[in-house]
Amino acid sequence: MKKKLFLFLLLVWAIILPAQGEQAFPDWNYAINPLTLRDADRYLTLANREHLLDDAYIPTDLVNITAKHVSGHFQLRQAAHEALTAMFDAAKEDGCTLYVKSAYRSYQTQRTMYYNRLEKNNGRDDGWVSYPGASDHQTGLGLDVLNYAWTQKDGMNADFAKTKEAQWMADHCHEFGFVIRYAQDKQEITGINFEPWHLRYVGTECAAYMKTNNLSLEEFTAEWQAAVADFNARGGDFDAYCRYLAALPEPVDTGIYDASGDAEISFFGNFGN
Repeated sequence: MKKKLFLFLLLVWAIILPAQGEQAFPDWNYAINPLTLRDADRYLTLANREHLLDDAYIPTDLVNITAKHVSGHFQLRQAAHEALTAMFDAAKEDGCTLYVKSAYRSYQTQRTMYYNRLEKNNGRDDGWVSYPGASDHQTGLGLDVLNYAWTQKDGMNADFAKTKEAQWMADHCHEFGFVIRYAQDKQEITGINFEPWHLRYVGTECAAYMKTNNLSLEEFTAEWQAAVADFNARGGDFDAYCRYLAALPEPVDTGIYDASGDAEISFFGNFGN
């Protein structure tokens, strides 16, 4: 339904724009809504060795995690925490009890962890702890989730993927806006070992697309940025296009449905009043 609605909106805009004498835009050919990709809330922020976060970056909307977790104090950005709570509830209904092992980490905490790891490994980076500024945890959108048995272990490894809880997350986390950030077949791209416990919030639209197309966050970022570049190369102005889309009135559900069950949409007033 979302795709049908988006195509309908594009048709309406194509009719309205010339009549208003506004700037005409080329077709938007990518599957994700431009306003999602504008990413005003930074849900798509990429953190890795090539895209380092500033050492002073701290998300402004961190909240305390109230979902099940190991002992300690954990935080996530608000949208990610709301999605996490819903996901934990759904997992519980399916017989899987999940626990947060780690969540937001500051740059300073990550730096300490990284250099402690190097010291332990005689200066060798073994791919288990991210370089400071490259950690997904610093975004406030990445976290580690385990079952109870694995919270009692000293360390984590890829065998966690064999558990029913890990398999449930791999199958369902996208429904709540999460992806497996460091997938088994993406190690050369992410630079991080397979971590079936590490989830990253990107929102439901992007998570579903990434899962369907088997994309890491690195690959997805390169893909949508290429779509923006193509749009601009065809005479568009992505920033102006997003401003225009954001300025349009909210569509109203008329309460009228077509034969396929999709709702008819109007931009003009409320229905049923």
